[in-house]
Amino acid sequence: MMTSISIASWNINSVRARIAIVEKFLSEEQPDILCLQETKVECRTFPFDMFHKLGYTHIVTHGQKMHHGVATISKIPLTDVRKYDWQANGEARHIGVTLPTGQRLDNVYIPAGGDIPDRDQNPKFGQKLDFLERMTTWSRELDASHIITGDFNIAPLPEDVWSHKALLNVVSHTPIEVEALAHLQAAANWVDLGRHFIPAPSPLFTWWSYRAKDWAASNRGRRLDHMWVTPDLLPNAKSHRIVQPARSWEKPSDHIPLITEFDF
Repeated sequence: MMTSISIASWNINSVRARIAIVEKFLSEEQPDILCLQETKVECRTFPFDMFHKLGYTHIVTHGQKMHHGVATISKIPLTDVRKYDWQANGEARHIGVTLPTGQRLDNVYIPAGGDIPDRDQNPKFGQKLDFLERMTTWSRELDASHIITGDFNIAPLPEDVWSHKALLNVVSHTPIEVEALAHLQAAANWVDLGRHFIPAPSPLFTWWSYRAKDWAASNRGRRLDHMWVTPDLLPNAKSHRIVQPARSWEKPSDHIPLITEFDF
């Protein structure tokens, strides 16, 4: 008997500040699981009540005050919780759980990396690359049946940014980051569901800067948010889409949600 499970991912840029649009999203889309990044809240002050009210009674948080943070929120039980410190500095950037159907689900918030794409001039960029290297080492040792999702803070393809030429030296699209992400992807033969279901050369964005007066008109986006699966799970992935209208909701995140439907 097949079990259908929908998994959403969203960098919410403060779950308490944007609780109204999280509620709107869950009420309208009703995914079984929502992986949030950049929750910016300690575990003890996470806004559990709203999620419980909507039937999301299984919640795993990994948070810290004011910065970073991830949370995996579910209508179905989650077990075997793991939290990896891939930045080796104690920041809350990962949660891994096991689904009732047996697959592992990892929710990750990869560091943005600062503004200068040079580890000598900018330690944050070096931390980002080291984070990716630790994830790559982890990926090489995985068994099958893994899903990983979150804000990867890298737009790998030319069609994943509004201008490949303009952003080649901008952190999130530099060749060194794209190469590091490719090494991570190759380590477990991860399948990028975004580009499996919406192949290049179609443009595909999940983030638009707050700096744009009219983000939709300028459409200077980047695809920073991803969902990948190990190859054995590709047949289980039935659809993948983005929820672009969320970028226009009141007090929006600069990221939008993505949703994948699975049959296990």
